[in-house]
Amino acid sequence: MTGYFIGVDAGNTMVKAALFDATGQMCAVASRGSETLQPEPGFVERSPEGLWDAASGAIRDCLAQSGLSGAEVLAIGAAGHGNGLYLMDDAGRGLIGIQSMDNRAEALASQIAAAHGEDILSRAQSRPWPAMTPVLLRWLLENKPDLLARAHRAVLCKDVIVHGLTGRMGSDISDLAGAGLLALPALQYDDALLRLYGIETLRHLLPDPAQSDAVVGHVSGTAAEATGLAEGTPVAAGLFDVLASTLGAGTSQAGEASIVAGSWSINQVFTRKLPDHPRALLASVLGRDTWVSCECSPTSAANLEWFVQTFLKDEAQATGEDPFALCNRLAAEADPERDLPVFHPFLYAGPVPGARAGFSAMGAWHSRGDLVRALYEGVAFGHRAHFEILDPNRRFRTATLSGGAAKSKLWAQIFADALGMTLRLSDCTETGARGAAIAAAVGAGVFESFDAATRVMAHHTSEITPDPVAQAQLDDRYRRWCAYRDALMTAWTPSKGHD
Repeated sequence: MTGYFIGVDAGNTMVKAALFDATGQMCAVASRGSETLQPEPGFVERSPEGLWDAASGAIRDCLAQSGLSGAEVLAIGAAGHGNGLYLMDDAGRGLIGIQSMDNRAEALASQIAAAHGEDILSRAQSRPWPAMTPVLLRWLLENKPDLLARAHRAVLCKDVIVHGLTGRMGSDISDLAGAGLLALPALQYDDALLRLYGIETLRHLLPDPAQSDAVVGHVSGTAAEATGLAEGTPVAAGLFDVLASTLGAGTSQAGEASIVAGSWSINQVFTRKLPDHPRALLASVLGRDTWVSCECSPTSAANLEWFVQTFLKDEAQATGEDPFALCNRLAAEADPERDLPVFHPFLYAGPVPGARAGFSAMGAWHSRGDLVRALYEGVAFGHRAHFEILDPNRRFRTATLSGGAAKSKLWAQIFADALGMTLRLSDCTETGARGAAIAAAVGAGVFESFDAATRVMAHHTSEITPDPVAQAQLDDRYRRWCAYRDALMTAWTPSKGHD
């Protein structure tokens, strides 16, 4: 068939729009920055209007780049970072946009977890954390009640884009489940759950849920002018971005696993039923019958970005070498059989409050290449620690790998060896946008299900298997990584009586 689909993927800093044909081939992609605001320490915000401006501009740029008209787009879908909180007033104006890197509610999250964590886990299969949507609602209730009084609806990141396209202030079940707002497996709001968070009086703010692939509106005349899309183009409800990235990378069935090594370490297993004894940070749903347990933290490829910006950017600019190619070259020069340093990737968060990143076991003989190799290994070990929570019995032996690590052959092999898993690499770099486009294609009736659409629209370029010798070496180094992590717990944890 002829016709195209657009997927919009809104992260914490960039908003990308990509256009795909019905085979999943990416025809054009454009991105716009969305300014991050930090009005106070620990606060990470953006303007909802700024988010929409970035999204509409990216869509317009994408269409211009493709040379196609908006009338050739059959449907559009959006994905966005999960959790956080975006408040809209009754006129559709944004009041505040809190992003998923926000840490203002760290103390409150610990308080809620101590008082009701097990009950919340049993009802929502989620554990309270600082940027969790219901935790942020409780924080606003206690600290900014006047702002809440002006609010008409509390939505999530990608919902701001759907609102800009259609005027709808709703959400979808994958995002709401991932935010811990729905009781599972019923996928419904639950008064008892809201009371555990202390937000039972705010139920009127919660958005109407829809299936992720449901057409929830059509592009308005105003949105058509802003984006170049045709007025009346169907708009799907969209997806939690971790699911969109997984879908776009080719994972859609129970029994499969997914790894996204981007700013966040995102690790997911897909099953036909929820675990009897939940262990993961959060759970969500793909479609109507595929449950997803997810363990994640901001401990992945963002550590390499920091290393590049701090230590290698000037050298790369001076020589003209791509800084990430420089990292790969340096890491390849390291001898994996040597006694390498240990790196813990906790620049932004760690296993306990107060955890910090760092290199341990360094000697005067270690080179820059040894440090980069240790960083590659340390990030992979962080993913492995998450899988030990998700899959303690090691039932999942194959996964898709996407994100920054998938762009490096060396790093992807380290992931395979460190995890002891066969990894499939996607043919597409914009997997989040492709997942959103897949939801749009299903909503438009081109495919009958996510699985059917994924089989046609998502493909793999290669498969990486663990090397037995390297796997044994990394098993030893992982035990050392854990030993250092566990020994540092006492130093990281603040002493009683200190803030």
